[in-house]
Amino acid sequence: MSRRDYIFTSESVSEGHPDKICDRISDAVVDTFLKADPFARVACETLTTTNRVVLAGETRGPASVTPELLTQVVRDCIRDIGYEQEGFHWKNADVQIYLHAQSADIAQGVDAAGNKDEGAGDQGIMFGYACRETEDLMPAPIYYAHKILRLISEDRHAGKLPKLGPDAKSQVTLEYRDGKPVRATKIVLSTQHDRSIKDMKEVEAIVVPYFKKALPAGWAEGAELFVNPTGRFEIGGPDGDAGLTGRKIIVDTYGGAAPHGGGAFSGKDPTKVDRSAAYACRYLAKNVVAAGLAERCTIQISYAIGVSDPLSFYVDLHETGTVDPARLEKLLPELMSLKPRGIREHLQLNRPIYARTAAYGHFGRTPEADGGFSWEKVDLADALKRAVA
Repeated sequence: MSRRDYIFTSESVSEGHPDKICDRISDAVVDTFLKADPFARVACETLTTTNRVVLAGETRGPASVTPELLTQVVRDCIRDIGYEQEGFHWKNADVQIYLHAQSADIAQGVDAAGNKDEGAGDQGIMFGYACRETEDLMPAPIYYAHKILRLISEDRHAGKLPKLGPDAKSQVTLEYRDGKPVRATKIVLSTQHDRSIKDMKEVEAIVVPYFKKALPAGWAEGAELFVNPTGRFEIGGPDGDAGLTGRKIIVDTYGGAAPHGGGAFSGKDPTKVDRSAAYACRYLAKNVVAAGLAERCTIQISYAIGVSDPLSFYVDLHETGTVDPARLEKLLPELMSLKPRGIREHLQLNRPIYARTAAYGHFGRTPEADGGFSWEKVDLADALKRAVA
């Protein structure tokens, strides 16, 4: 029997966090290649430190994507995030690019040829999750941790918060009663600030209204607050701490409320099942919950490199379902092909839609007109209802 009364915490980080800068740059590289060729291959890692950015990885794409173009892409990302400080500036950061051709050994397993369908880009396990804790069918702690930072970021970019910098982290602890979140017990926010701020009470006065705006009415009242608990936070971003692509994978998914597979998402084109199959699992789990077939749903899938069909497909409804999970394990792959090509085509993933995923979560977002966040649609819900009726 699972616990019904407990305390649970999730964290988020802003787009100016050193690791998230790297995720943003890596995904902007993916977008640049996909814009030039929807079937380009990209596996790009980024490192940042004091006024330096290093790109490394493997690609296969058109010659029009030059090192000079990618250098400008890097600078545009840094500028858009908002870094114009002495230790990290979009104009004069040293950008080094070490991207080389994709391994022919990997390519032969992934490429379709003759009667062979496109294979998975690697072995691995991927998970998807959905629940009824929020309107976007996400776990509440990560949903509200993201929302606090996203609201602050929007106002910072709009010029309303001139004393706050791009680097920030949040953490939200919620109390659950009878399995449902009811209030916040603790809220943590660390945010980079202007050197003119001498007292952290001034930072607290700026950010506390965002706690109240992000959380349901009354939830923030009485919560213990920790705002810049170390004291001053003037030095932020890569000047304060090095960053790497793929180091915030729990922030990217469900905040620890559900399992995460073995791989990060950012910097990978959609032939990489670490990314595309995780999106497919979220899509299917969300549609199961949206169809009213369960209060919670976890889906796991696994692949072998070069093999098109999944090795396994598992559905767990956490004893909240109105249908046998084994039935869904047969039904869901009939409604959506789970081969790598099938996922890409169903969710239309061969588009330059990835830089926007790099901060504030890949899930719990609003589907966009150009195909962004297509895995958040609930367009299978009606078909699922009919199929199990």
